[in-house]
Amino acid sequence: MTPGLERGSDFDFVIVGAGSAGCVLANRLSADPNVTVCLIEAGPPDRSWLIHVPAAVAALLRHPVYNWNFTTTPQQHLDGRVIPLPRGRVLGGTSSINGMVYIRGHRKDFDDWAAMGNPGWSFREVLPYFLRSECNEDYRNSPWHRTDGPLNVMHVKRRNPLIPLFIDTALAMGYPYCEDFSGPNPEGFGPRQSNLRGGRRESTATSFLKPALGRPNLEVITDVLARRIIIENGRATGVEIGQGGATRLISAKREIVISCGAFGSPQLLMLSGIGDGDALQKLGIVTRHHLPEVGGNLHDHVATTTMFRTKSTESYGLSWRALPRGIVNIFEYLLFRQGPLASNVYEAHALIRSLPELDQPDLQIVFIPAHRNPSGFPIPLGHGYGNNVVLLHPKSRGQVALASPDPHAAPLIDPNMLSAKEDIEPLLRGLRIARRILYAPAFERFNSIEISPGRDVTSDEDLRAYIRRSAVTVFHPCGTCRMGGDGKSVVDPELRVRGVNGLRVADASIFPKITGANINASVIMIAEKAADMILGHPALAPLDL
Repeated sequence: MTPGLERGSDFDFVIVGAGSAGCVLANRLSADPNVTVCLIEAGPPDRSWLIHVPAAVAALLRHPVYNWNFTTTPQQHLDGRVIPLPRGRVLGGTSSINGMVYIRGHRKDFDDWAAMGNPGWSFREVLPYFLRSECNEDYRNSPWHRTDGPLNVMHVKRRNPLIPLFIDTALAMGYPYCEDFSGPNPEGFGPRQSNLRGGRRESTATSFLKPALGRPNLEVITDVLARRIIIENGRATGVEIGQGGATRLISAKREIVISCGAFGSPQLLMLSGIGDGDALQKLGIVTRHHLPEVGGNLHDHVATTTMFRTKSTESYGLSWRALPRGIVNIFEYLLFRQGPLASNVYEAHALIRSLPELDQPDLQIVFIPAHRNPSGFPIPLGHGYGNNVVLLHPKSRGQVALASPDPHAAPLIDPNMLSAKEDIEPLLRGLRIARRILYAPAFERFNSIEISPGRDVTSDEDLRAYIRRSAVTVFHPCGTCRMGGDGKSVVDPELRVRGVNGLRVADASIFPKITGANINASVIMIAEKAADMILGHPALAPLDL
């Protein structure tokens, strides 16, 4: 035991971070009654109605309690702007504050993972783990889906009336319709599925953790910060936590799993002396294992937006003319858990190729049936609609670094967005497609005004400048504890941290490269697969569909 630490309890497995991956791991590991499991979370329980009412999602993006409220360093290629980076700080982690979108990604995404030196991670090998999680309300007879898993997946039952207009307009322009974005050919325009159940958010806390809370072999500790991993003789033996002004040790007899996300996991490794030795030494941290790639390979989906303002009240939004309908909607939700408040707002999107010669979609276009407030106010004031254009396969790479040896200090996060010259041209092409849809005759009846980038912004040069002053992340950070078969990767294909026994990482940080989709479903898949690895269970049989 490390001198000066008050000893807490001993467990077989200790999981740090009760987010999208950690809650899954807590459920699957504690399902074995012969092991003991401790789950540590820095944030509080997920009791707020803001978490559970789907349409309240925007109120969580800057919430002072349930959000870490990270920001980037000034972004050199985005006119020096500092970009918000919301991350969940609550049971369920970011699955308790995100947009609730369920989509797996393209087959090629995971085949690329395997080709990068990660056997066991091809699409046919990970698909069974996606399926194990899933309870799909809409695709009950499809081999691509299951209906007996803990995680509920469904389409929004009553979509905004602008949604079919968006889809039909794109189809009239020659784009294909996509029936199932987690099916055999995830390309085209269509409604998308979400993690919802009975008009409420379906996070990993509600779907995986809460059903397991009654197990005597699972202990969940909230509102405590993991300060560092204790390493003795090359083995991770415990987690030092700060609680109520005291520091104590939670010991792990078998393994520790870090599931703190793309920012928190590398930060905790570095605080524990695992990272670039020179950088750690400058901060006065003793190097336990020199692993320079910790915190590197940071990347995320980048997006820009075209937005229109209208006097029509068909979009979601708060106005005097829509007030009677809004009152009805509130009672509809309170009484029946139905209506607009049961929606996650972003109900339809497209995955498309910006150039025909590409072998998979490189853009996501998300329809926004609401006015986006420049001030960041969570409820749309007035009415409008727009398209969010998302770059799915960015080449730019950044880094997470320590700002201080103080575990309470936020890390330095530099995604280095749009630093790769190849990244801006797909966004430019996508922005032109997004505008063409919204200028189509079907939308003319709204007499809308384009407020961003503005109707007069038409040249390539001006649109590139607009992208640089408007681009943001869509909150899918990954890659900072890269999985790989080479000796430089942070974790191996079994998710074991190189050079340290008894320590794994399982979350979005292990992505070798980002998938062409919202990443929450993939993080859940990673945790499902990691649980089998940790318990020594054989991998699920691959599926060839």
